[in-house]
Amino acid sequence: MTDHWLQISPDFWNLPGSFKIGGILDVGTHISLVRRGNGKFVLLDSYTLSDEAGRELDALTNNGADIEAILNLHPFHTIHVKNMHERFPRARLYGTARHLERFPKLRWESLRTEDPDLHKLYAEDFDFSIPRGVDFISANQDVHFSSVMVLHRASGTMHVDDTLMYLRMAPPLGWLGLGDSLRFHITLAKALEKRAGAAADFRAWAQELIEQWGGARNLCAAHVVNLLDQDNPGASMKERMQGALSQVEKILAKHEKKYG
Repeated sequence: MTDHWLQISPDFWNLPGSFKIGGILDVGTHISLVRRGNGKFVLLDSYTLSDEAGRELDALTNNGADIEAILNLHPFHTIHVKNMHERFPRARLYGTARHLERFPKLRWESLRTEDPDLHKLYAEDFDFSIPRGVDFISANQDVHFSSVMVLHRASGTMHVDDTLMYLRMAPPLGWLGLGDSLRFHITLAKALEKRAGAAADFRAWAQELIEQWGGARNLCAAHVVNLLDQDNPGASMKERMQGALSQVEKILAKHEKKYG
């Protein structure tokens, strides 16, 4: 966790946050701030800001007056939603179906973040993608694989919750090549829909993502470290995404053997 926003580009900032499992293990979370082409700002996800992070945000956004919307992108990232809405009550509030279900009294917009019409609304600045072949909102509360992924085209930055993770180990493991990899979330096997064709649908979606977003330069991820162009120690984003898909091929093949 940090109290300071990391500026990824002239119009994109990311703030790594804290999320502790059982009050002990901090697996992290995040929020991003993006200045749109119209000069207004959008928050990607929600987080309760420290005093210092709040002051930095206010300085960037005319004390919050220029924040036009908050887009909550992961169905299971809900802890900070109410606080963020109370802090910026004039910003349009968007969430997934699960956000609306958990907080029915908040002033939600009618469009949900998984709706194609919302994606069209912000198409001047962002591309959106939702994994196919997996449950978007799993009945298993511990399966957090899927989310609405966002690409800010101007900065070439992906904002991703859980679906993709970048791992980088500190020395000495890093020296052994064990700590620099882009991977799909470990719950993929449980997230795949229990039906014929689900694995094929996921594979096709992932390949489309690689082709369409493979030119991205930065990845801001929720629970692990960011992969930024300036710090990239190895392969391109496209190569890393292709590698992530290759790593889960055994999972997809096993699913196909069982369900078709």
